[in-house]
Amino acid sequence: MIVISFSNVRTNIPGPKSEKILNDWHKYEADKTGYQARVAIERGSGAMLYDVDGNAFIDWTSGVLVANLGHSPEALVNAIEQAGRNMLNVYEYCTSYRVDAAKALVEAAPDHLDRCFFLTTGSEAVDSAIRIMKRYSGGFEIISFYGSFHGRTLSTASIGGLHKFKRGFGPMLPGAIRVPFPYCYRCPFKSKLETCNLMCLEFLDDVVQANSTDSLAGVVAEPYLGTAGFIFPPKGYMPELEKWIRSKGLIYTLDEVQSSYGRTGEMWALSHEGLTPDIVAVGKGIGSGVSVSAILMRAEVVDKAVSVGELGSTYGGNPLSCAAVSTVLEIMEREKIIDNVNSVSQIFAQRLPSFVEINEHVGDVRGMGLVWGIEFVEDKESKTPAPALVKQLIDLCARKGLLIGGVGMFGNVVRVAPPLVINEAQAHESLDIMYDCIKQLK
Repeated sequence: MIVISFSNVRTNIPGPKSEKILNDWHKYEADKTGYQARVAIERGSGAMLYDVDGNAFIDWTSGVLVANLGHSPEALVNAIEQAGRNMLNVYEYCTSYRVDAAKALVEAAPDHLDRCFFLTTGSEAVDSAIRIMKRYSGGFEIISFYGSFHGRTLSTASIGGLHKFKRGFGPMLPGAIRVPFPYCYRCPFKSKLETCNLMCLEFLDDVVQANSTDSLAGVVAEPYLGTAGFIFPPKGYMPELEKWIRSKGLIYTLDEVQSSYGRTGEMWALSHEGLTPDIVAVGKGIGSGVSVSAILMRAEVVDKAVSVGELGSTYGGNPLSCAAVSTVLEIMEREKIIDNVNSVSQIFAQRLPSFVEINEHVGDVRGMGLVWGIEFVEDKESKTPAPALVKQLIDLCARKGLLIGGVGMFGNVVRVAPPLVINEAQAHESLDIMYDCIKQLK
């Protein structure tokens, strides 16, 4: 039996201070960030956020999968403060900060990835990976997936499979070939997992045959579709995909911008099934709140593909961000962050699947580690997406002390991705809040 006991029901949302700040925000900035609870955040600590009116909230967004180590961990703040006092940026020159960060990152990476390069955002990392793939192979066509999200730059949006990031922005770059991802809850082939024999994999050759000009460069994939709604492929799919990629002699980039750094219960999501991509894009958790990204690569790939001066980023590898990279890895090891993920995630794994039974509008729950998606529908039979219910939940949960976000192809999925430092009590309280709020949906 679940007992609901919330420490502080927040009826005054937005509070007067938040209201003023939000009004000024909408007045001066083009707010296009998406629907969110009407609060103005003042500070954060661990898995908690606090607004300017004094309200406390458990955070299920990790600042959108950035604050893996929680909000403003003291050791990280101290490291970047010291680096900033020494030097903020020194483009193109080597610093000890950059060398230390590169060494730490490569040593933490899977053994077959022995070079890295620092950039600023996840989009920039994937964009650089695309350039390397094209140069290395001599081809220009990139295979990616329905529902994939790799960024908002022209190249990353071009290979992405989400309509809302391309609508009205065409034409996109040529050479993008998209294939179905195994979204088993909404299978594009209307098949059943237990009988489909991974039909979407068999379809790859048909898509290439129909669309390729025989200028394939490689494949860009996510371990799970993040922005599309935390859609996880069935076990065995990713290794079989890699076999297919290798059989075609293609370069393989895995986009782990969202999925790495312990989010799934392993340092790298690729470790769950022993994947060996040629390039891995990382971001978000790599700086745990500081803007930094990187690509990890096989040395022979990058050395053949690009010459000196052909990769770069004005702020990539700056002392402040590199101090963050080194310190994040130190904190993860010292505080056994992944052990905490594997412990606390058992609570989510035990309780979240039962949410399907408490309301007709909960269509699917899926995930692993501390990354889950709750998909909302008009009813279980039609599976019609219900994004309005997610907006309703965002407001209901905020009033009870839980901040959530909506995500997904249709905006009908609640993101369950708290900071990796969340404790058991916070996990249970946040799940109690979500349980209670889902029961209120009509």
